[in-house]
Amino acid sequence: MIFSNKGIAAACIAVGFCANGAYAIDNGVYTIQSKYSAKLVEVSSAQSNDGANISQWAANQHNTQRWIITNVGGNNYSVINLNSGKAMEVYDWSTADGANVAQYEYSGVATQHWQINDNDSGYVSFINANSGKALDLFEFNGNDGANISQWAYNGSDAQLWQLKSYNGRSWLYYSISTFGSRVSAIGLTSATSVSAGSWRDDGLVINTTNSNNYNAIDPDLVVAKDGAPWLVFGSWNSGIKLMRINPMTMKPFGELYSLASRSGGIEAPTIVYRQGYYYLFVSVGKCCAGTDSTYRIAYGRASDIRGPYLDKNGNNMLSGGGSILDAGNSQWVGPGGQDILNTDVMVRHAYDAGDNGVPKLLISTLNWDSNGWPRF
Repeated sequence: MIFSNKGIAAACIAVGFCANGAYAIDNGVYTIQSKYSAKLVEVSSAQSNDGANISQWAANQHNTQRWIITNVGGNNYSVINLNSGKAMEVYDWSTADGANVAQYEYSGVATQHWQINDNDSGYVSFINANSGKALDLFEFNGNDGANISQWAYNGSDAQLWQLKSYNGRSWLYYSISTFGSRVSAIGLTSATSVSAGSWRDDGLVINTTNSNNYNAIDPDLVVAKDGAPWLVFGSWNSGIKLMRINPMTMKPFGELYSLASRSGGIEAPTIVYRQGYYYLFVSVGKCCAGTDSTYRIAYGRASDIRGPYLDKNGNNMLSGGGSILDAGNSQWVGPGGQDILNTDVMVRHAYDAGDNGVPKLLISTLNWDSNGWPRF
């Protein structure tokens, strides 16, 4: 899977403006620097737990001072900490002046969404979508560890912030394994562009051993509706997993989510977004046995990339659910290893019964019915 995140703006001021003074910033990784103190917004002590406090500290290059900012519709953005994978929010849905700002697992609620407004001279304000109040350096405290809260917008330097972003490369994921075991690894390589070549070894992404209950193979990069990258992977054992990707390193961080499990084999996940749903496609059964293979392609969908993924009958894919899309036929046996282009082309392999079971590549148009379910 190749992905390019080149083109993230060097500074938010360069990418234009929206109505009401709101920025149309590129999705990407940013530091948030206070105009008043020149210090950076961070999750205190690099904590990863829900409810951890958000404060300021002098720049130290730690990921707890970096934030994934992504558009969630209109002028609103989510602000996800690059260390914990959790969202900046006004605690307990408070609308009061001085209410605390903390982190929590992202759920898409209004208190986790922020409008980013232009205030000239390269600074912005963050206005909470629930309370309508501004991200604020509490009591103009310039010290390390000073608290971040919300307050009615007044345009002071305690409510103005500078965004600085990071650029990327083109990335290629691959996996290696000993067949049939959990001794596996997903690796990463990158280049300045796909056409330029000169691929650089970026090392290990994630690995598993026989002590793990999941298997680190079959990586597939997913770009969510809001532009945030995720990695879905997994084979057999406890099934299909999902993790957030750090857009700077393109390696996973934060929670490990389970999406699908099935006895008798499940692997080769791929996820696409279409018209309000994420669709998870998997290969179930056994591959690699020629015309004795039992591979077939199953699917489910979810409104959240983290699931739950339900099939056409409402069965959860974590509990063995999954509607069958392609079970093969008398000529093409064991279809699987699928990937999808632009939601309307499916590529997969199958074994040609008319040619002694030689594996071949199949490319087909993927159609969708009136209820939003895939079909050939």
